[in-house]
Amino acid sequence: MRNLIALACLTILLSSSCTSQSKQLEAGSKIPLFSLKDQDGKTFNMKDSVGNNIFVIFFYPKDESAICTKEACGFRDSMNIFEQMGVQVIGINQGTVESHKLFQKHDSLNYELLSDPDEKVIKSFGVKGMLLTDRVTFVVDETGTVVFKYHSLTDGKRHVHEALDFLRALKKKQGN
Repeated sequence: MRNLIALACLTILLSSSCTSQSKQLEAGSKIPLFSLKDQDGKTFNMKDSVGNNIFVIFFYPKDESAICTKEACGFRDSMNIFEQMGVQVIGINQGTVESHKLFQKHDSLNYELLSDPDEKVIKSFGVKGMLLTDRVTFVVDETGTVVFKYHSLTDGKRHVHEALDFLRALKKKQGN
């Protein structure tokens, strides 16, 4: 029972209610335009990409951790659906380019993992917890506006389902 209480306290401590410095972006917010290195050391520039795609940008605490791996593999397993919808998936955390490359290879991840070692993008989205990056997924439209946000620190796989459910509803509403 003590361990359960300690785990609950740690979860609360690490949750978005404890984010530092800036508030999380909400639906209707414009995302900051940023440049980060991907798992291959190539620069990804959001400024060059806004206007071309809908994005699912998910922030996660750590490469190769249990929940993060389930989340990352969930996105991997749904990539055909995201691609059919014209959606680009990006994962971001403070891990190194090298760590991301190992994570990508080990789990056959088929989308970009961006390295934010200085946590500038993480903080600009408001997902920096007291100790770790929070687990938050944003759907961003072609104009660079957040149209959906899902937060759950402990249910990584749910992020994929929530993003897909939102995108399906959006496509249905648009008549696609």
